[in-house]
Amino acid sequence: MSINEAFRLDGQVAVVTGGGKGIGRGIALCLAEAGADVAVASRNMDDLKEVVGQIEERGRKGLAVPTDVTVSGQVESLGEQVNAFLGTPTIWVNNAGGLPDATPNYLTRTPEQSWDAQVDLNLKAVWTGAVAAAALMAEAGGVIINISSRTAFGPQKKNGPYAASKAATNSLTETLSVELAPNIRVNAVAPGPVPTQNFFESTGTNDDMVSALEKNMNIPLQRLGTVEDIGAAVVFMASPAASWITGQCLYVAGGL
Repeated sequence: MSINEAFRLDGQVAVVTGGGKGIGRGIALCLAEAGADVAVASRNMDDLKEVVGQIEERGRKGLAVPTDVTVSGQVESLGEQVNAFLGTPTIWVNNAGGLPDATPNYLTRTPEQSWDAQVDLNLKAVWTGAVAAAALMAEAGGVIINISSRTAFGPQKKNGPYAASKAATNSLTETLSVELAPNIRVNAVAPGPVPTQNFFESTGTNDDMVSALEKNMNIPLQRLGTVEDIGAAVVFMASPAASWITGQCLYVAGGL
């Protein structure tokens, strides 16, 4: 296999949760450009249809599956629909996540219901997605990629519940990589700050403030990330080029 072929995903079937917008959309389109057919899942069908159209413009098959990842039965149904319409998934990206109420919180000031919602979205949904993917990939093998966060590393004042859920995602990734080896590789990709709608809502900023943010956040590479930065990292982790990598978390954060 040539080095160019090692980074291709031709003949692969990918699933991206939270694939209707932001980082998930970027991941889905990068996977399609690398040769994979891609199923995207989120709660908003209009967003999904738009992404599927863009996948098809790239010459690949796309599938929109409305899914609430906090409901385990819907995650299982997602896998069944992908299997029926695109074929057995070989790449599963657990991307859906974020701040359920778009509000960072101190750990000691977080209501129990907010804590539960955060854990359900950022950790339990990754677990249910991984379980569903592992069942489908048991015979043929595949790759599971969990989207973590730079906040998983070190203390995170005012964003403790989110950071804790992402740190737990890294631990889950490491354990799954051992449980599912050798047929299934499991890795994580941890983005730094990427100016998506979710980022703007949770930080109280907007697109006009990006330049100021880049100057004030002390990012060594002196810019915020893009969805394509994260998509490229996912393509690498999903590709044969990463065939000897499992149980790892790749931080894509401009040096933070």
